[in-house]
Order: sequence, then C-alpha cells, then structure tokens
Amino acid sequence: RNHDLEAALDNLYTTTHQLNHTEELVRTDELTGLHNRRGLTLYLQECRQPSRTPPQGLLLIDCDRFKCINDEHGHLVGDRVLQAVANILRSVVQPGGLACRLGGDEFCLLVSAQKREDVMRYAEFVVATTRNLMQLQQAVPTICPVSVGACLVEPAQDWNDWYARADAALYESKRLGGNRAFWIDGLPPLPGG
Repeated sequence: RNHDLEAALDNLYTTTHQLNHTEELVRTDELTGLHNRRGLTLYLQECRQPSRTPPQGLLLIDCDRFKCINDEHGHLVGDRVLQAVANILRSVVQPGGLACRLGGDEFCLLVSAQKREDVMRYAEFVVATTRNLMQLQQAVPTICPVSVGACLVEPAQDWNDWYARADAALYESKRLGGNRAFWIDGLPPLPGG
C-alpha cells in the first residue's frame, strides 16, 4: 500500500511539474525568453489584486530599421538582434517589474518608478546601451537602434490608457528620427478629435 501511495505522489509531482512548465511556456516568448502578450495580460491581472501595486512606469520599445536587417542579412541575424534587445531589457527589469516582447520588433518594460525622471532613466539607459553596442558593430549586425516611448502609469486607468500614452510617445520618438526616448504627459488626443 505504501508503494502505491509513493507512486501516486510521484505521479502527482511529475504532473504538477509539467503543468508549471506548460504554464511558463504559455507566458514566455520562445525566441527571447521574455514574457509574451499572454504573459503580460496575466501579469496585469495579477497586479489588480489588492495586495499588489502595479509598477508605475511603462516603456514601449521599438527597433528602428529592423526590417532592413532582416532584408539585408536574413531572419537568423534579425533573431539575434531581437535577443540582444531582450537581454538589455532583462538586465534592467527588477522584482515586481516585467520585460515583454509584444510581437515582431516591439517590446515593453514595466518598471517601479514614482516620477518622470525615474522612468526616463530606464528609457535613456536602453537607448544609450543600444547606441554604445552599435559602435562595436561588425559587418553583420548584432544590435539595432531603438525608439522608446515612456509614461507614468496611473493605477486608476487601464492597460489601454497606459498603452495609448506610451504609444503616442513612441510615435513621437520615431517622428523625430528614432534612436531616442520620448516622454508624454497626459492622454493623447483621440483620432479625429
């Protein structure tokens, strides 16, 4: 009887381990190892729990001229560039924050920050790091410049409001030529209004 109980416990342990591993795979971008959109959604749901306070800063990061890298050097080189950007984001994310690949060459970073200067320190670090690595470039790219849109998160607002603010800042960063961080206060105007 003890043998049957031990076997059942072993099976339960194996099944639990497999479920945890499967859940992690569902949340994780296979290429970069960062959270994916689903992981971000689950994380934001967890942040709504009364015992959790969401991070206060949001950065949207977009690779500049990434399509040219894929077109000129191939998708394997492009994948390595995305992994390099992911490594930069992974290096600055803190406990309670989140680094995420939203898809394609777009990433986001949720950080603990209380004011504009705190959020911009992260944004400027990401841009400066890619700039510095660009100076070491060889014939085959290993990194690319990035544009960053940054904003503070208002806990009373939802993800779409945060995203709209950071996206408006990212668009302005791109409009100004990219390879920079841009901050936006308040909500952007609605289209057509």
